[in-house]
Amino acid sequence: MASPWKCLCVLLLHLQPSSCLRLLPAHSFVSSVHDGSVSGRMEGEAMLHVESSAASQRKLLQMNGAPLSPLKIFSNGEPCLLFLARKLSLRYEKNKQLDLTEQAFSSHKPVDISQSVCRQDKATLVMAFGDVEDLRDLSIRLQLSNTFYESSGQWWFSVDSVLVLYNSSEGALFNASDVYAPASSSYRCPHVSSLQRYSGLLLPSTDHARRWSITFIDFQIQAFNVTSGRFSSASDCTTILTPAILMGLITSLILLLVLAYALHMVIHLKHIEHDDSQKADMYFPQSTEQLEHCCEENMTEKNVI
Repeated sequence: MASPWKCLCVLLLHLQPSSCLRLLPAHSFVSSVHDGSVSGRMEGEAMLHVESSAASQRKLLQMNGAPLSPLKIFSNGEPCLLFLARKLSLRYEKNKQLDLTEQAFSSHKPVDISQSVCRQDKATLVMAFGDVEDLRDLSIRLQLSNTFYESSGQWWFSVDSVLVLYNSSEGALFNASDVYAPASSSYRCPHVSSLQRYSGLLLPSTDHARRWSITFIDFQIQAFNVTSGRFSSASDCTTILTPAILMGLITSLILLLVLAYALHMVIHLKHIEHDDSQKADMYFPQSTEQLEHCCEENMTEKNVI
């Protein structure tokens, strides 16, 4: 029969192996040597269980805290397109929101991008997710183009559209607006979404697409001029009329109007005071001495005439 210390040691091995060494008395080590057939097997099984538990815990931590890696599309052995987002979500009307972030950007569940194409002036990023929930053959396609503008004298890349394909034939097309950057830079934006509260950079092109919502959080992409497989310096998006900026502009306008009215009233009061002082000098009664002096001057003038 195994001693109580051995049983306690086996239980503690599940939690912390070092605690067994602190609690096990010296005479139990001697007895365990003579009873190697039983205690050795028990300790070996316990150690294997501890190692497997630790390995599973490390794997779980790696899964939860694993850094997201950008998708890379290669052309002629060189990287042509990089794409990364901290979160990618889809929703059809009021159904459950689908979070595709881990499947798209985590190394543990890589998405299929074998259908992607990258050329000199056109690129298509295809993320094939397969069957997700009730959707069959779900995929998201980003269509990009590279254009040279003489006015700026440089190449600019842009995301022209985002297409959500599912059930083999159905799709929702979104036209991208203001998602562009110089080819020498990457494009980054906190939100690239079809939702209006996120500035609506993705515009539904059909009534069916309006039933869908797609959102990229911390969106970053670069195409056609990728060097060393890393993102270049980012060109951040500029959302001009977000609700916060709009409220700030309205508040500033109101303050300017109040300040202008206050200055107008101050200037008007100064004019009133100046006019009152002039009127007071004009109608102020003259003294008797001044009247006599004025009369003497008038009489002298008449005598001269």
